[in-house]
Order: sequence, then C-alpha cells, then structure tokens
Amino acid sequence: MLYLPLMDQQSSFLSAEELERYARHIVLPEIGGPGQQRLKRARVLVVGAGGLGAPLLAYLAAAGVGLIGVIDDDTVSLSNLQRQVIHETASLGMKKVESAALAIRRINPHARVEQHAVRLDAANAQTIIGTYDVVADGSDNFATRYAVADACAALARPLATAAVGRFDGTLTVLKPYETAKDGRPNPSYRDLFPGPPPEGLVPSCAEAGILGALTGVLGTLLAMEVIKIIAGIGEPLVGRLLMYDALGARFETISYAAKAR
Repeated sequence: MLYLPLMDQQSSFLSAEELERYARHIVLPEIGGPGQQRLKRARVLVVGAGGLGAPLLAYLAAAGVGLIGVIDDDTVSLSNLQRQVIHETASLGMKKVESAALAIRRINPHARVEQHAVRLDAANAQTIIGTYDVVADGSDNFATRYAVADACAALARPLATAAVGRFDGTLTVLKPYETAKDGRPNPSYRDLFPGPPPEGLVPSCAEAGILGALTGVLGTLLAMEVIKIIAGIGEPLVGRLLMYDALGARFETISYAAKAR
C-alpha cells in the first residue's frame, strides 16, 4: 500500500540545497524525487530517545523526514552515553527530548522537531499519536510498547517496533488495520505477544547490561523500515519478526499470523 501523508503542513517542494543534500536518494529509481517529497511531507513519531531512538532519529533526520516528534520523559545520564549516540557529555542532565532536538537540527536544519517530555501511556497515546503519520517505537518497557501498539492499531497508523536484550534484538512492523495479500487480516502486537511477561522476569538493561553497538544495529533497521513505509518501497516486516543474534552474527526471520478474532 502506497504511503499517503496524514497532514501536509509543509510544502514538499525541494530547494536546490535539498536536491544536493538528498542526491543519493533521488538517483535511486525506487525513491527519486517523489519519494523524497513524501519523506519531506512525513510526520514521524519516535517513542524513546534512548539506545534505539538515537540512531533512528539520526537517520530519519538525515533522510529528510520533514517533521520528527520525540517523546521521552527522561534526562541524559552518564551511563546512557555508551550507546545513546545522539547525546554527548555536554548534554548530561538535559531532557533527552531537548538533547535529541539539538542533534537533529545539527544533522539537518530542514527537519522540524516536536518535543514531548512526557511518558507515553494508555491515557495520552491516542492524543499524541493521532497527529503523526508513522510511529517508531524504541521504548524500553512493556507497558509503553502495548500502549503504543494499541493506539496505533486503533488509529490505523503503521508502527515499526523493536526491542533489545543483552546481545540480541527483534524488529517487526504492524499494520493490523489492513489485510494481507491472501485476504487475511494482518497480525497485531498482541497476536505476537499476547501479554507482558510477569513482573521482574525480564531484567532491565541497568540490571543485565547491554552491548552498546547492538542498539545501533536495531535502531538503524528501525529507520530503514520507517523509510520504506513512507517511500512506499520494498516489503516492510509486516507479519514477520526479524531476530538478530549479535554474538553469532546471525539474522533470522519468522512469520506470525493474526489469531481468530
């Protein structure tokens, strides 16, 4: 399904400077001028400005996404800097959304940024998500992941979502409001993960540790899926879960389907 922007508050006209900036995109037949214009018109919400969000935000800004929303209620701490590469030592104590906005503007002054210094939850998810075209979730807790996925399903917004462990990660794309080529409904997040694990079963990265570069791999793959959705190219990971094992240098993909509703 070809991506169509929800809102077009900014002209898709590409200036001479933008044509040079995005020249390597524009010469790709799959993207070209029309695809780059779709990127410029797009409104993308990134949930979490941490390990996954950092490379995701950087590549969305560099790709020419016109408006990037960043939602995170945390501040930059020293232990973040091992993996959250858009933040720097000078950002310590700063709100992550503010630090992220500064990084985005350094990368691409054409990108507009909306900051949401709050925690996304079931109460505010639909209000915030409703103003964006595409959502990318790099949050680090199950409550937020379910709130994001439920709201995106209700509002018919495509969602790219990823999670990481110590040395591994997963990634998928969700469009449960559409049907697959065979006429069956696409699966939802709850089809893949019916419910969160028991409290305390999955340790946080502060407790278990995490390899910093791992978040770079999964965050960059998140950016790739978002760009594919916006530009209308390739096959997004709908109904497929991509799994990455960093220690074994292995990628695997498994298919999953919607359960009877």
